[in-house]
Amino acid sequence: MTGPLAPIDTAVSLMHEGRFVEAEDVMVRELRAVTVRHGHGSAAWASAQCDLGNILLNCEQPARAIDCYRQAISVPAVDRKEHLTYRLNLGLALRLVGRLEEAEQELRRGAEERQAFYGRDHAGYAFGLEPLADVLLQRGNVRQAREVVEETVRNLWGNGHDHLASALALRAEIVHAGGAGEPLFPGLDQLPEATADGILSAVTYRHGLADPATHHAVLAALAAAVDARLGPDHPTTLNALAALANAGYDSGDQTGRVDAIRRVLASYDRQGRAEDALTAELGLALAHGDAGDRDASLRTYESAHRRAVGIDRPELTSQVLRNWGLALQDAGRTEQAERCLTDAVAQAQRGADFEILGRAGIALGIFLQHQDRLPRARQALEAGLASLAPAHPDAISGRGHLGAVLDGRGCGCGDVQGAVEEAFREFVTSRLPHDLLERFEARIVDGDWRMDVHLRREPAEGELERLNGVVQAALAEFRHRALNRS
Repeated sequence: MTGPLAPIDTAVSLMHEGRFVEAEDVMVRELRAVTVRHGHGSAAWASAQCDLGNILLNCEQPARAIDCYRQAISVPAVDRKEHLTYRLNLGLALRLVGRLEEAEQELRRGAEERQAFYGRDHAGYAFGLEPLADVLLQRGNVRQAREVVEETVRNLWGNGHDHLASALALRAEIVHAGGAGEPLFPGLDQLPEATADGILSAVTYRHGLADPATHHAVLAALAAAVDARLGPDHPTTLNALAALANAGYDSGDQTGRVDAIRRVLASYDRQGRAEDALTAELGLALAHGDAGDRDASLRTYESAHRRAVGIDRPELTSQVLRNWGLALQDAGRTEQAERCLTDAVAQAQRGADFEILGRAGIALGIFLQHQDRLPRARQALEAGLASLAPAHPDAISGRGHLGAVLDGRGCGCGDVQGAVEEAFREFVTSRLPHDLLERFEARIVDGDWRMDVHLRREPAEGELERLNGVVQAALAEFRHRALNRS
């Protein structure tokens, strides 16, 4: 019989479910409890600060995480390993927010402390070298970054450590930045299959850390190397091609994106993986459209619909019909578009996926609004919004259009900001005691959020801290969800 989860484990589970506010609350309560039991400035308090920092960092609140890590480091080292971890986390968080000079200072100091504690040949030393090489690359010091990353790779390769995959991913970026045309992944045939998969995970993780052109070049080199090492139908090869397609979108290489998706689709067809093939074909239709080949896009959606009918899962069929209907609408084929979007809602109602149902309803409602059929548009939009979370991109768009319908206007495409602001207010107020706020205003001014809070009563202990945490979590949630492309 197992006991209750530790607070950090509970917080991590909540975080993975996207429940950022609840995850933070768990760790804030734990920090308070540790402070009562062991005292402010104790080793246990430092550890709790680090745990809270880790949750905040993964909930996209790096500035607050930095404060936690600094608090943890301020405690004299009792457990040297823990102290080294605190400094490493601080350096990583500083790098994440672009404070590169500070990050380099902390990581250099951390690497020196690790060498003194572990010795030069221990993997623990390499853990401090890798992020230092990354920051040196970001600061334009490619020569020194290459020296540091090569030592990291030698160390981890010699120790047979799994973290080698991450170091090889970073090394590829640094070699590419050197511009000498060297192979980015030499010796891949000497490594186990699992390491190749780990390299892909590490390269994918670094999306957004490297510039799009570099990320695309590294993925292209890795996809070719993995294909040669493992074959065209190996899961790692397919995942590399999928990542390459995504990178093609970011870098503007639409032709390469189409080619990568076609290779994935062909593999799924060879393996008889019908649902995966359908997902790939939807991606191919979208890629054709982004490449400007509307006819190829519509033909591909039609083919995807035949696949979906053969699979006979209403959620999948609804998704295909929704996307096909939107493409037909863009092509000016309104009668066909309406049939597809109406059928998308009907298919979603047969299933059990509320997000699919909500997205179909919003798409139909916006279409009807653009046709000036406002009563039906209102009905479809309200039904769609009832099935989606406030911060969902489609919910934000749908809320803007519904506001236009209620005002008797024909379109709400231009009021995205108002819809985002309303969704933000709903997100915050729904997570606080109903009697606490008299009024909560949130506006986007000059690209930044401005908030005005009026309390109805004197807050109880911890309620102001919770209000601040909810607002910070809302900012993170909206960056994470509302700004992602769907």
